[in-house]
Amino acid sequence: MKASVQLALVSSVLIAVVPAFTQAHFRLLEPASWLIEDDRGDPQKSGPCGGSDTDYGKPSYIVNQALGGSKLHMKVQETIYHPGHYRVALAVNSPAELPLDPKATTTNTDKGPLSVSAEIQNPVQIPVLADGLFVHTAKVESPFETDVTLPNISCKRCTLQVIQFMEQHGVNNPGMFTYHHCATLQITADPKQPLDARWPKER
Repeated sequence: MKASVQLALVSSVLIAVVPAFTQAHFRLLEPASWLIEDDRGDPQKSGPCGGSDTDYGKPSYIVNQALGGSKLHMKVQETIYHPGHYRVALAVNSPAELPLDPKATTTNTDKGPLSVSAEIQNPVQIPVLADGLFVHTAKVESPFETDVTLPNISCKRCTLQVIQFMEQHGVNNPGMFTYHHCATLQITADPKQPLDARWPKER
């Protein structure tokens, strides 16, 4: 067998095997991210809001304006495909208020744990605004878009977190099976609506 044919066969096998452990990536397009993202959306491995062990990220200093009790448009672009879904959460005073990453079910492989699925809140509970968004098992070229309803509250620097849980994925260090982005929101309560007392008050 010619070397060129052998190389082609080996390459095809590698391509078939690699996707299960490929690094997925996404960019937060709307609202604008609080970190400066590259074309792939990096840095995004560390929870709760991005960065990595070697790159904490450079702040964008962007503060997005939003009206409480209204719908906020959210738009993400998956730059490297991986099956999975997305979740959106909101912290009023600190990113420390954000929930833990979704608990994953895994299976053991010769390369280590591989994610199978993750818990999806239904119905969602504060501080999660939406869960199980954009479930997909094939590559999608166009951005994912949706509207999420904000609580009718006021805060100068709320943190909106958007995460991607990845199925059929090996363990990331850090981040496990989840990638993370956040945006800073200045939310002004709508005076025509009652305040949402379920949410923490701004400190």
